[in-house]
Amino acid sequence: MTTVDTGEPTVLMSRQGHVAIITMNRPHVMNAVNAEMSVAMEECIDELVRDPKLRVGILTGAGRAFSAGADLKEVAAGRSLQAPHQRERGWGGFMRRMVDKPLIAAVNGYALGGGTEMMLACDLAVVGASAKLGLPEVSRGIIAAGGGLLRLGRRVPQAIAMEAALTGKPITAETALGWGLVNRVVADDQVLDAALELADAVARNAPLAVQASKRLIQHGHALGSDWTAEAWAASDREITAIMRSDDANEGPRAFAEKRQPQWSGR
Repeated sequence: MTTVDTGEPTVLMSRQGHVAIITMNRPHVMNAVNAEMSVAMEECIDELVRDPKLRVGILTGAGRAFSAGADLKEVAAGRSLQAPHQRERGWGGFMRRMVDKPLIAAVNGYALGGGTEMMLACDLAVVGASAKLGLPEVSRGIIAAGGGLLRLGRRVPQAIAMEAALTGKPITAETALGWGLVNRVVADDQVLDAALELADAVARNAPLAVQASKRLIQHGHALGSDWTAEAWAASDREITAIMRSDDANEGPRAFAEKRQPQWSGR
C-alpha cells in the first residue's frame, strides 16, 4: 500500500472469513482523504471485488474518526485528492463506481462532510452512539459534490434531505437511525463487532444472489415505477442468470437434505 508522512500504510486491509475489513489509516488527520489514500482505497476495493473468497467489505477508520472527508490542506495547496486515472471512479477510488459486493460502513466518531458521503456510498451502516454525521459544506461556501447530495435524497424523505443539506447542521447517530439513514446504532466500542455481525449474516448467503439483489435494488431507483416493463425486464434478466448458477441448485438441494449450503459463487 501507499505510504505518507507517518511511514504507515494509508489504508489497511484484513480478512475475517469471507469479510474484508478496509481501515482508513491517517488518524493524525482524522482519516482525511488525500491522493495517496484514494489510490490505496482503490487497491483494496479492487482486491475485494477480484477475490471470490471475499463476499462483503467493511469500511472503517482508525483512531477517533471514521473520516473527515477531503483533506482540506491538500485542497488549499492546489493538490488533487485523487490520482489522474481515478477520474471516472471518484475520490476514494469508489465514490462514482458501484461495487457489486456489499459494502458496510462501520462509522466511529467524526464523519462529517466527505465522511458522510463515503457512508452514503456504502450499502449498510453501523454507527457508534457518539458519531457525528452531516453535510456542512454549505457553511464553507461549497457543496457536497462527492455524491452526498445525489444519494441523501434517495435514503431519506426529500424534506429531511433538504434540511440536512441546506442547514449543514450535524446529525446525531440517533437522529440518523430515526431517519432510516443508518441500520444500527451501537456503543462506540462495539461498532466494528456489530458491523462484522451484520457482514457475517450477509456472507452466509449465496454470493451471486446477494450481488444480484444489490444491483436490482440500486438500479430500481433509476427505473422508476415497479409497474414498468423496463423494471420487470431488469428483474427477469437477474433471475434468469441466477437460475443458471450452480448455487441456485445447491440452495434447494441443501434444504432438502437438511444441511447448510456450500456456496461456490458460480
